[in-house]
Amino acid sequence: MTEAQIEPEIPEKQLLDVQNEHPEAWKWYDYFTFNTDHKVIGIQYLVTAFMFYLIGGLMAMAMRTELYTPDSDFLDPSLYNAFLTNHGTIMIFLWIIPSSIGGFGNFLVPLMIGAKDMAFPKLNAIAFWLNPPAGTLLLGSFFFGGAQSGWTSYPPLSLITASTAQSMWILSIVLVGTSSILGSLNFIITIWKMRVPTMNWNQLPLFCWAILATSMLALVSTPVLAAGMILLLFDINFGTSFFQPDAGGNVVVYQHLFWFYSHPAVYLMILPIFGIMSEVIPVHARKPIFGYKAIAYSSMAICLVGMVVWVHHMFTSGTPAWMRMFFTISTLIVAVPTGVKIFSWVATLWGGKIRLNSAMLFAIGLLAMFVLGGLSGVMLGNAPFDIHVHDTYYVVAHFHYVLFGGSVFGIYAGIYHWFPKITGRMMNETWGRIHFVLTFIGTNLTFLPMHELGLKGMPRRVAMYDPQFVSLNQICTYGAILLGLSVIPFFINAIWSWSQGPVAGDNPWQALTLEWQTTSPPAIENFEGIPAISWGPYDYGMNHLNGKKLTGEAIAQASAASKN
Repeated sequence: MTEAQIEPEIPEKQLLDVQNEHPEAWKWYDYFTFNTDHKVIGIQYLVTAFMFYLIGGLMAMAMRTELYTPDSDFLDPSLYNAFLTNHGTIMIFLWIIPSSIGGFGNFLVPLMIGAKDMAFPKLNAIAFWLNPPAGTLLLGSFFFGGAQSGWTSYPPLSLITASTAQSMWILSIVLVGTSSILGSLNFIITIWKMRVPTMNWNQLPLFCWAILATSMLALVSTPVLAAGMILLLFDINFGTSFFQPDAGGNVVVYQHLFWFYSHPAVYLMILPIFGIMSEVIPVHARKPIFGYKAIAYSSMAICLVGMVVWVHHMFTSGTPAWMRMFFTISTLIVAVPTGVKIFSWVATLWGGKIRLNSAMLFAIGLLAMFVLGGLSGVMLGNAPFDIHVHDTYYVVAHFHYVLFGGSVFGIYAGIYHWFPKITGRMMNETWGRIHFVLTFIGTNLTFLPMHELGLKGMPRRVAMYDPQFVSLNQICTYGAILLGLSVIPFFINAIWSWSQGPVAGDNPWQALTLEWQTTSPPAIENFEGIPAISWGPYDYGMNHLNGKKLTGEAIAQASAASKN
């Protein structure tokens, strides 16, 4: 052990104070308190986000039940509009972003860089505790009719429908945005300043690169959304006219403010998932990641180029021809760094000793779903085609393949991969495979027919439609029911495994990143002393340890030696 790894001796009284402040393990009730441990906060994010996922999913199933027939015979049209608005809002702002950034980011980033906690633990806890009030405001808006202007809340529609509910919706988004800003600042400083001294930038796990890019993007774009929301709130409640057309306001300005954040929000959702993919695939393929630097720098490229693509959502909003051309080109360019990642993951899989466990199945499923969603996204990035299918179900199909087939599949892959580290127990693989099969079939059955619906002209956001679309809508409804049922085996698996699953051990996957070099679940302050880095994060099968290959046995022996 080097001198840098030897911690100074702590006086006995100070040691007792530290032990009293930090117990050996947290009790169950600590997870319902204002706790500053990054691992507790990560679990709080994940569990809370999953509860909102269930609520948003029930809303989706209710809407699909309504769409089983062309007439409005299950949900009242105003309630349908409220479900439509809040389903999208919940899934984006209270499920995908909090679980991927807040949940996995908080739990993993300090462990992966060898830190004891985040740079600002109390700020971290505050960022989480802004989310439950935001969700309460969102759901409470149903007592006042529910916000009914879609998750985009375009004026003038949002100015004239259910003003109290719309105001509650806006305040909810502002709270979530504030949480995102605080969390992003914390992640950037933590990754920049708190890595172990021996970890240089080229040894930083790719998940941390993804979180760093995501945080920079959120820090720039989220205040713009908050500004637009507050101006809209003033128009609704205080008689201002920022977006009131009949009083000199400009509704297109709102669209610019909204989409300047809300297209980068796609990358806020998918970049952490890309990071999860870059951790799951090399571990279960037993191969070094292909193109480490290309993947790392492509995350930063997506962060940069993603800031100048927002107008492709506004091709039908009176956008000048030169602007359409510019944003068509920028939209196509942003697909390049994404393609680099896809190529690198496929190259990593090629020739690997693949373990087809649940985590890997969801990762491979994500590749298929995201490539299909990306192809339709390239089509939508071209202004002529986008104008043709604008506001049709083709757009719904595209973003669900990207966000559900991408983000949600990635979240599941991450849960199956890191569940042993979080809980110290293994999940049941049989239930995991059943969960994957139901989710994969349900996703394609629900969203694949929507491409044809859109090309035939069925508009989105409507509860009643032309009878010619009934058969395809019924297929989508069957898929939605199957997708809803797919959560049941996962829910049973997670709860049973957390309490009764086989003990995992510290490193059941023989992984190389630092989070696997501590106990499962990790100790309160993560590591005893400063962890040593003896290899790169993805050096599977490479010559290390006095010329020996990094086999599973060699990794286990080296991990035990580093702890001693």
